[in-house]
Formats: sequence, structure tokens, C-alpha cells
Amino acid sequence: MAGTKTLLVDVAPEKLTLRKYTLRSLDVTGIFGQRLLYVGSDPDNHFVVEDPTVSRVHCKIEADRQGHRIRDLDSKNGTYINGIRVTDAYLPGECRVRVGNTEIQFSLGDESVEVQLATKDRFGRLIGGSLEMREIFALLARIAPTTATVLVEGESGTGKELVAQALHEESTRSDKPFVVFDCSAVPRELVESELFGHMKGSFTGATQNRVGAFEEATGGTLFLDEIGELPMDLQPKLLRVLESREVKPVGSNQRTRVNCRIVAATNRNLEQEVAAGNFREDLYYRLAVIRLQLPALRNRVQDIPLLVRCFVQEMRSQVPESGDFQISYETMAKLKKHPWPGNVRELKNFIERAILLADTGRIETRFISGPRVVASSDVDVDGAIQSVPGETTSVGAMRVDYKLPYKDAKNRLIDEFERVYWTRQLGKSSGNISEAARRGGIHRKSLEYLLKKLDIS
Repeated sequence: MAGTKTLLVDVAPEKLTLRKYTLRSLDVTGIFGQRLLYVGSDPDNHFVVEDPTVSRVHCKIEADRQGHRIRDLDSKNGTYINGIRVTDAYLPGECRVRVGNTEIQFSLGDESVEVQLATKDRFGRLIGGSLEMREIFALLARIAPTTATVLVEGESGTGKELVAQALHEESTRSDKPFVVFDCSAVPRELVESELFGHMKGSFTGATQNRVGAFEEATGGTLFLDEIGELPMDLQPKLLRVLESREVKPVGSNQRTRVNCRIVAATNRNLEQEVAAGNFREDLYYRLAVIRLQLPALRNRVQDIPLLVRCFVQEMRSQVPESGDFQISYETMAKLKKHPWPGNVRELKNFIERAILLADTGRIETRFISGPRVVASSDVDVDGAIQSVPGETTSVGAMRVDYKLPYKDAKNRLIDEFERVYWTRQLGKSSGNISEAARRGGIHRKSLEYLLKKLDIS
């Protein structure tokens, strides 16, 4: 009897055809063809509405096979279609969308675009079955065999390094080096030497010749993490290397040819950094040949059950004595509602901690770290949050007005927190807005808008 042979066949990606549409407000008009678009007052949104009654991320418009679907994202003042408040609805071909006090005209166009969606729920070590991730996986599968330079943007913990690793492993360079260079982790005076190499005696402490990250990655892939932190005076030198594919070590008169693929990553919005004069425009365009935006975990909560199952299975293989762990419906619902500021990295850390510390065979949300959920015992009769032992800082007594509806009470607390937080950061920065923004990890323009909204001078 003939032996059985297994054939691995790559399944062609699904294709989603969608029509472009126009969004038009009093100040802004845009034609959009992407599958997912965010609307809000934060400058990171695709359609930015400068209106204090509009939430930072107010709503999203997402295309699927049924049409264009708008979802309110727990906004302060709601989302309306032709005067009717909605939380989740499909948009008519022509309609008025109101967010806060701003009215936006939505109009479907005649031109169509095609979006590819991977059929699998993982690419390399990246995991996700949501449309957002499947769209990214389809793009990664197309560009992995090429040598195109890729810029990956996204919040910390979303998996930017995993993207770079996956591109390397799925390319023809997979048997060559994969080198990581973190621009934020190297002292400013050593960045040039670490990137391009140096010659013996070129500076104090240079006791021998050293090759830089570019030469180390020859034939393979160089991952430039936190590229937005690269000092301005070194950006022209990096641009020169990217264009000439030659490096000149510190202290040398000779140039050396290098051959490596570049994948860069940042948690900043480099387009805004260019506009603010913090990043060279020519370098940005050289890096962003392919630009990829990784979604925050809170924007793809449907992936959380899949991620949890994968992390639990991973822990069981590493710690066999951990046994089987049960996750109740209530626990999973709480995990979906958690904001996960640390994204997938934070979720994975939570699963590891919960399995190692749990003694009931059940994963419990009490092991979630981060913003503390206030229990009834922490609140006095006036609704003021009492001081919590062990906290590193106190932001004062935030009072809950139980006479208000839930959303209004919550938004009032958020506004109070923001006012206290940014007042403190400005105090620590001697009123320097740029320094306060860096301390808080947001763009200066975003902070300027927040200060205006909160009436902080």
C-alpha cells in the first residue's frame, strides 16, 4: 500500500469589495477607501473633529459585506444618523451623521476598492481572527517575500517586533541574521557607533574595531525599534545609508556595502511628528514604503478569547503542573471590558500571573494589574475615593455624583483625572508643554488640544 503524503496548500485570501465614501464637515472633507476608519477629536483619528463635545475616539466606520457600519465607542454625547441616536447601525448611501455638536455628511461614491483578508487567524507569532488582523495578515503575506522597507506603527505591546520577526521568517532571508536595534535604549552619544560601527581609537573607549547593526544584519533583516526616538542630527546619516546602502564606521574613511532589509517601528505617529518638525520628512517617506498600523487590543476585543486560549495553552506546555484552567463567561466578559493599556503584552502577562497564582483551577480577574478598580469599601459615604496604601502617588479625592446617569458620572471622573494628571505633569515640566507631552507619552498637538478642552492654561 502506498504511503500517505501530506500536501500543504496556501489558501488564497478572501476578497472584500467596498465602495469609497466621502465625509464632509464644516471644516474637513475627505474621501476614504479603507475598511476601517476612526472619528474623534484626537489627532490620531483618520477623520479629526475639533469639537470639545466630541470624544477623543468617538465612533468608527467599518466596511463589511453588508455595507458600511458605524459604531459608537462609548462616546460622551452620542452618535446620530439623521437625528436618531445609534450605537451600532449600517449607514444609508446618503445621510447626516452627528457626533457631539458636529454634523458630518456621509456619501457613498461610485469607485470601489478591493481589500484582501487572510483566511488564517495567525501569521508567525501574531494571533487574531478579527477583520483588522486578517487584513494585516494578508498584507504581510504579500510583502514578506519582497525587500520593501516597512514602517510599523502602534501602541506599546501591540506586537510590532512580532511583525518584524514574521516578515523575516517568511522571507527568503530567514536563514540570515535578524538584528534588533532599539533607538530609545542606546545612549545618544553611542547611537552612531552602534548603528554604523567604529574603528579602534576613534573615541575614548574604542579599544577595538566594531561592526554596527547594519553590518551585523547583512543578508538578513534589521529591525529599527522606536525609530521616532532617533536624534535629529543622526536622521540625515540614516537616510544616507538607506539610499546608498553603504555605511561609514565612526573614525573610518572607507565605506562598506550593506545588504539588509529594514523594518522600523514606533509608538508615535510619525506623520504628525513630521508636521511638528520632530522628524525629517524625507526619512519618513524612505521608511514608510509600506506603512502598517497595528490596532490596540481594546479595538479588537473579539480576539481576546482566542488570545487567552493560546496563552493558556502556551503556559500549560511550559508549566505542565499548572493543569487545566477554566475561564468562566463572566471572567471573559470582564477581560473584554478591560481597557488593556499594555495591549496584548499586558493580557499575556495577566494570563501567566493568573495561572501561577491561582489555586482554584480558575482564572480570575483579580490578578489584572494596572488602573485599580475601586471597591465599595474604598469609597466613603460622600462618594470620595479614599487614599489607598501602597499607591505611589495620590491624585486627590475624586467624588462620584450618583445622581447623574452612569455615562455622565464616568465622563466627569475622566475629565477630573485628566485635569489633575496634566496639571501635575505641567508642574513637573515647569510649564513646558513639549516636555509634559513626552512625560505623558502623547503627541504635543494632542496635549495642546486636551489643555484647551480642559481649560488649563
